[in-house]
Amino acid sequence: MNRRLILGLVAAVLVAGACNDQQEPNTGPATSGGDLATTSGTIGINVILKARATAANRTELAKYGTLMDEIAELNAIRVKAKASQLPAIRGLPFVAAAGPDAARNARPVDAVAATNFANGIGTWDQDAVNVVDVATDARTVTYDGSGVYVAILDTGLLPTWRQYFPQERIATEYAKAFGGGGQDNGNVPELPNKWEQDTDSHGTHVTSAILGYSLNGTPVNGTAPKATIIPVKVLNQNGSGWSSTIARGILYVRDLKRGPLANTPVAVNMSLGGPQLDPLEKAAIDKAVEAGVIIVASAGNSGPTGAMGYPGAYQPVISVASAGYVQEWNSTSGNNWWNARNPADPTNPEEYYISDFSALRTGDQDLDVAAPGSWTVGPYQVNQSNRNSYFFLGGTSMASPHVAGIVALMLQKNPTLGVAAVDRAGQAERILTSTAIQIPDVNQQVRPTAGAPLETPPSWDQNRSGSGLATADAALAGTP
Repeated sequence: MNRRLILGLVAAVLVAGACNDQQEPNTGPATSGGDLATTSGTIGINVILKARATAANRTELAKYGTLMDEIAELNAIRVKAKASQLPAIRGLPFVAAAGPDAARNARPVDAVAATNFANGIGTWDQDAVNVVDVATDARTVTYDGSGVYVAILDTGLLPTWRQYFPQERIATEYAKAFGGGGQDNGNVPELPNKWEQDTDSHGTHVTSAILGYSLNGTPVNGTAPKATIIPVKVLNQNGSGWSSTIARGILYVRDLKRGPLANTPVAVNMSLGGPQLDPLEKAAIDKAVEAGVIIVASAGNSGPTGAMGYPGAYQPVISVASAGYVQEWNSTSGNNWWNARNPADPTNPEEYYISDFSALRTGDQDLDVAAPGSWTVGPYQVNQSNRNSYFFLGGTSMASPHVAGIVALMLQKNPTLGVAAVDRAGQAERILTSTAIQIPDVNQQVRPTAGAPLETPPSWDQNRSGSGLATADAALAGTP
């Protein structure tokens, strides 16, 4: 079964509207070669210095290329140079690390008459993480994300976002967009109002897993429906971007945590990735974690034999693989299986499998948990009309926000998880991994589309499932 690439749109009828089947683009590693395997000619190079930049440092670096941008708080300078100059730059005595600016991928309105969707209908994915019971549509945990901010570093939101989400749940005062990056831009500028002018829909679909959404007027529950979302656009209108831009977005959230949100718990979701860990992105992540921000990211869509993507594979980040439901496309429920099939309570691990596109942990990569990422429904528009549309999407991008939502519930219960003097974000990661439910490789059969015959996903082990399926009730029980 191979559902890794976008191959087309398959119409399916929902209770309250039309929903199409679309697979998220592959955001895993493109090559297993070195970090120059896909680069040639002139590139952008992110250089991390061992100390603050000096005039002598700048003069020496300028011998190898053009200095484009400097980020003093990370001791970083971005250089435009020939790819062949990278080894020499790395060899300079004042350089701690250097690497190519890494590619990253993801893929007029009416206000919603509600402040949250905590009383919305349940869906299989929210039942799978044990926040909603599909049979009764009732929330099964007492926490809802109140008082917690979750920054979504992604493509931003559609111009029609108010048709899907309550205005009260989007922190428009903190929303931000960054552009540029790569070798063709001297700096990474802020782009006023671009955060709500997305044409890709990826960030809107990701947000819906956390908040829930309005399905043509019918409220659909989310993992943390009363959390407050900070949209931070770091990917362009094609759903791609550069690690230097993402680093700026991470630093922006870190600055919020040290400033106006100093006494408020903050988490980040990054449903994006690429083959290498960029030193600039790594430095920004380290700064954010040090400030008490908990970061969750997708594991990557490189399939059962492809390595994880970054930054998800970086150890301080909580990484998420994609799980599916063996009752998907069950003919007894028709095309409404996604909100009609009722996963077993207590959770039966044999009802879930690891998606065929979900990446493999290799070497020193860190894979933590799995969450629903196959055939999850959410807002997704293929054109810029004001007509609402909803799609099934599959990808680790869809799995990651379920875990970010669980982290929001954990932070609501204990706001000090990310800011404790000892181990900081590692505590949240340990709670999630120690309470996850291992998904056994028992060759569960699934249907890839409506009416299709049953198929068997590729086998898996902890190198593709991490510690197993994350569930909110168990994570909350393990949260002190």
